[in-house]
Amino acid sequence: MSDWTGGVIKDDDSALDIKSIDLSAVHYLSGPIRVVGEDGIAAKPGDLLVVEILNLGPLPGDEWGYTATFDRENGGGFLTDHFPCATKAIWYFEGIYAYSPHIPGVRFPGLTHPGVIGTAPSMELLDIWNKRERDVEENGLQNLKLCEVLHSRPLANLPTPKGCRLGKIEEGTAEWDKIAKEAARTIPGRENGGNCDIKNLSRGSKIYLPVFVDGANLSTGDMHFSQGDGEVSFCGAIEMSGFLELKCELIRGGMKEYLTPMGPTPLHVNPIFEIGPVEPRFSEWLVFEGISVDESGRQHYLDASVAYKRAVLNAIDYLSKFGSSKEQVYLLLSCCPCEGRISGIVDSPNACATLAIPTAIFDQDIRPKNKKVPVGPRIVRKPDVLKCTYDGNLPVTRNPSAST
Repeated sequence: MSDWTGGVIKDDDSALDIKSIDLSAVHYLSGPIRVVGEDGIAAKPGDLLVVEILNLGPLPGDEWGYTATFDRENGGGFLTDHFPCATKAIWYFEGIYAYSPHIPGVRFPGLTHPGVIGTAPSMELLDIWNKRERDVEENGLQNLKLCEVLHSRPLANLPTPKGCRLGKIEEGTAEWDKIAKEAARTIPGRENGGNCDIKNLSRGSKIYLPVFVDGANLSTGDMHFSQGDGEVSFCGAIEMSGFLELKCELIRGGMKEYLTPMGPTPLHVNPIFEIGPVEPRFSEWLVFEGISVDESGRQHYLDASVAYKRAVLNAIDYLSKFGSSKEQVYLLLSCCPCEGRISGIVDSPNACATLAIPTAIFDQDIRPKNKKVPVGPRIVRKPDVLKCTYDGNLPVTRNPSAST
């Protein structure tokens, strides 16, 4: 599999490829794969497709990856109002470990996984997606208060012929035009699985995917060497090309047997995942907490997104005291094996989210110590991440109490 951009992002000394990338194209995926059971009969709607990950890794001879933030006006990200510039860090692999010349002082083992794996939707399910996502895109700014705190735009990526990838279907034909105007973009995860970015889906994992069309039409891609929970910088794992070896089985009629619809139709289901036994082992963590209060001090009601944003901002500001720029820490938290949690979701008015960072990935002790934290202006480790200018006019959010 190629990386998700199809090779657009290069191992070089510039972030201009990130700033100018055409995001209408979204993911380059491998597939669709028609799945046939041992009885010679193809998967049928209502079956459950069991996909076991047997082996995976970087493509031999291509052992590098990248982590990035998009420009605020071309993709954005979880903290794009704080970090509006396009940035990029290159990572190199040494066996199971990754290191970056742009984020020195850290080295960690990767938990390699595909960011995207899923089946094809039926026409009925595709219509459901397009209707609800169009409503969010057209009315969300007026109806969704969370848009005042999270600034990635657009709110949803609707079908468009621009950048559409339709495999062997010839562009310019009536069939191509029809499909391009209704085919869903692969940015969000949905009922079919898709771009869920679950970092634990590595060797030995099983994914139980609902089948909506004959043959299931399994697709996968967006390979990650490592990722932190949330992939907060958006282009935020260590993105890479790679290979994936799969084993597929079918549970006939398994959707009705095992997946309970959470919505108005039997199609409103979600996959089940079985985590594999292989993952990095860490024993010591530094944990940052966030609550449902935004940077202006405004209280939100049990909002886990606001709480997680605050936890990430707390971690960035703290770790930048130890010689790294905030851009370096932002990218690091997006791709290192950190653990995000919703620790509390019932204690009104605050949700409580936490971000746990393994201390062993650093070349220095990052724990609070009596009279040990450096005071005064910090000298940022060199080199920094690759960075472009932000040329837009949108305001940058500032935390008046944060360190500079």
